Amino acid sequence: MRIAVMIAASALVAGCSSTAGDGAERSQTALTAHPTISKTSPTSTGRSTTTTAAAKPPQAGATITDVIGWIEQGTAADVAAHHTASRAGETTELGEDVAFTGPSGTPNCMTDARADGALACLVDLTDPPPQPADVYGQWKGGWVDFSGPSVEVGSAHGDPGRFSRGTGAELPPGQTLAFGDYRCRADTASVYCVNYAHQSAVKFDAAGIETFGCLRPATPPAGIGKQFSC
Repeated sequence: MRIAVMIAASALVAGCSSTAGDGAERSQTALTAHPTISKTSPTSTGRSTTTTAAAKPPQAGATITDVIGWIEQGTAADVAAHHTASRAGETTELGEDVAFTGPSGTPNCMTDARADGALACLVDLTDPPPQPADVYGQWKGGWVDFSGPSVEVGSAHGDPGRFSRGTGAELPPGQTLAFGDYRCRADTASVYCVNYAHQSAVKFDAAGIETFGCLRPATPPAGIGKQFSC
């Protein structure tokens, strides 16, 4: 009788040990069956990116992917701080328009809701395009219009236009500013801006204007110094 009881108890212990072992194996299998999921945070324009950018700013000939990647690696600035412009001590509210300046004081950029929010910048170019012979009025060789599908450098203006409202706050090096279809990032001496809708980008620098993506040199229309077009 005692032998029968001992055999039954041994069988019960063995069964419990097998059940516990199987449970542990199933738990371990469940853990390894689900890989780690990495999250991609959306940008402030609602777009997500998985691009990896180089540490240095893009150079001439860089792909639009590399330019976008480098811009998006910057630290996002608060766009609310760039809805005003100042001139002679007076501040003007810009509504939905955005204004900012580069760390070196150039470029001075501003959008205009009356021009579908297109970006324009005044750049202190070392070698601006000369005034065409058939153009009259006040020539602004450093006035750059970046609408997305085109870039125009140098044009005549009878008045300061949008820039009569002054200049926006500085965009410090390493920070990015997102607005409309654009995102810009400041470097120590230049500013890079991308237009997502047209996959085009521009580097604003006193040494010259560089373009990326679909933008190519084109024959400028009357009254324009240089043009790049998609």
